[in-house]
Amino acid sequence: MDDQVKLTAIQRHWDASDANDFEVEHDIYRDDAVLDYPQSGERIRGRRNIQESRFVQPNKKRFTVRRIVGRGDLWVSEIVLTYDGEPSYVVSIMEFRDGLVAHETQYFGARFDPAPSRAHLVEQAG
Repeated sequence: MDDQVKLTAIQRHWDASDANDFEVEHDIYRDDAVLDYPQSGERIRGRRNIQESRFVQPNKKRFTVRRIVGRGDLWVSEIVLTYDGEPSYVVSIMEFRDGLVAHETQYFGARFDPAPSRAHLVEQAG
């Protein structure tokens, strides 16, 4: 599977995530995929368990892709994931094996105000 095919599959995944299309969203994963959330210490094993964990999540979710970079079997997505109107900044690291995601790690960060000490050095990036 070449890089353009993987990039298209990842974009399709995030588009399906945004549309709450739980079947298409999880087409990207191997049956034995692993999903890690390091900040909560959670590990979810298996495509169906990953899918169910997202299906039962009660919040209204929206996904905005900022960028996707990678090549070969390692891809990183930067996303703004909005839960019930509150943005969270997410980095998703996907590792492919045999054309499907075998392992994904997601890191979440909340928005914070800029530090006054560097206000004169920065511009708002959005």
